[in-house]
Amino acid sequence: MQKNLLIKTGLIVATLLVFLYGMLGIPKSLGKEGLKQALLDRIHLGLDLKGGTHLILEVQVSDAINGETDRAMENLKQELTKAHIAYADISKPDANQPEKFVLKGVPLDATSQIRNIVSDRLQEYSVVGGAENSFVLTLKPERLAQLKSDTLEKSIEAIRQRVDSLGVSEPLIQKNGLGENQILVQLPGVDDPGRVKDIIQSTARLELRESRGMYTNEELAMREHNNILPPGTVLLHGKADSSGGDVVYLVSKLAVVSGTDIRDAREGNKSDTNEPIVNFYLNPGPAKKFGEFTLAHKKGGPDPANLAIVLDNRVISAPEIRDQITDSGLIEGGFTQEKAKDLAMLLRSGALPASLHYLTERNVGPSLGADSIRAGVNAAMAGMAAVLIFMLVYYRGAGINADLALVLNLVILLGFMGFFGAVLTLPGIAGVILTVGMGVDSNVLIFERIREELRNGKAPAAAVDQGFDRAWTTILDTHVTTIVSALILFFVGTGPVSGFGLTLIFGLLANLFTAVFVSRVIFDAVLSRKGRGEALSI
Repeated sequence: MQKNLLIKTGLIVATLLVFLYGMLGIPKSLGKEGLKQALLDRIHLGLDLKGGTHLILEVQVSDAINGETDRAMENLKQELTKAHIAYADISKPDANQPEKFVLKGVPLDATSQIRNIVSDRLQEYSVVGGAENSFVLTLKPERLAQLKSDTLEKSIEAIRQRVDSLGVSEPLIQKNGLGENQILVQLPGVDDPGRVKDIIQSTARLELRESRGMYTNEELAMREHNNILPPGTVLLHGKADSSGGDVVYLVSKLAVVSGTDIRDAREGNKSDTNEPIVNFYLNPGPAKKFGEFTLAHKKGGPDPANLAIVLDNRVISAPEIRDQITDSGLIEGGFTQEKAKDLAMLLRSGALPASLHYLTERNVGPSLGADSIRAGVNAAMAGMAAVLIFMLVYYRGAGINADLALVLNLVILLGFMGFFGAVLTLPGIAGVILTVGMGVDSNVLIFERIREELRNGKAPAAAVDQGFDRAWTTILDTHVTTIVSALILFFVGTGPVSGFGLTLIFGLLANLFTAVFVSRVIFDAVLSRKGRGEALSI
């Protein structure tokens, strides 16, 4: 008996030490401020306690659908040219239906060829015949649904990488369950929300295209080409490399290299002028393609041309290609050091697949967070003190047992949160208080069962055995059902609701250990010191 009691006591002490480490780590000092800082280093504060920025963004999935159908239209044009099939026009008839485009003016004898091209090269599209020798191509429903889902997921991942690179502590970035195609972003402790918003919203869509000329305005560019642009080209605005004024470039529609081809990007400085630049590095496949392009279009090559560096559909530079470039290059654009750093980070994180629209923006000041912490902690301490005193008064000696179990319960709960890097929110503090209440409820169930057995004439040891055995089933049922509810809150809820669910789960698991195991060991230790027939203080 004594040996088992020593083993169980050792297990409780070891558990206490482990979770004390989870809660505090190794404090730099044992003073009040040192312990407070150690606790805050292990348990991070949420937006409502620390202050920061709360955003709800809507992903414009139509941008991604437009991009998908634009590429399909260009591929179809190339395939029709290869097959020597004439056509009048390829366009989107309705801006509200970006998943659909129309091919017009096709010869009647080319119908079967058109269907074969779509079947072989555009398998994700359905094609139906229309009026006046036209064909309507539409993204298949399953592909459209997948594209929308992928766009939302990629946007979340790109935003998460951008926010992480800025060093924001414990950000929350996830789908917003209250609206379609919405993202919830919470950034605790953000000291420059304007910069963070700019970085989140920037699509950072980098493309390297062939440049065939620079003009002071669009009218001059159109006159140069008799109001008909060369096939496969488009006019884009940008800045002149020398003066920095707004000009127009004639560039290819299709990019030689796009943002998805970049494997890494780093800010740096030019060796001769120390001007901030961005160095980029390409994946192997695109690097080979880029090498072939620059070899053909370099100065002195068979078809010399400039290289237009296009960022978010605007030309930031169009340098001359002086030599073959393969797996790396640099971007100049009159950047500041911070702009170069931000652009490199955006390129590393990947381009957003669609633009974002801000639906909600709310700033929480740190003073409000401090007030919330003070009020929450005071409420928790007052509730804890009231419960401890009540248990001592009502259950006498057994109340000490319950109080020790409750304190250990709190240590285990905070240790859990420290080990898992959980974020404590104001509802999370409410979860801590509720956990204390659940712990008291478990002890009351057990103690009342023991009192009932004592009134029935049982010996103290037998009464304790029967009390724990009969209360166990009820305690397990209530805890399991509450844990299931808390799991639903954690996985389905967002922000503070999820934090409340997580705190409640940790607290209930801790309570099962303390109310049943720890409390029982304390009773056994007390009974081992009492003489036969001696009364139990409860």
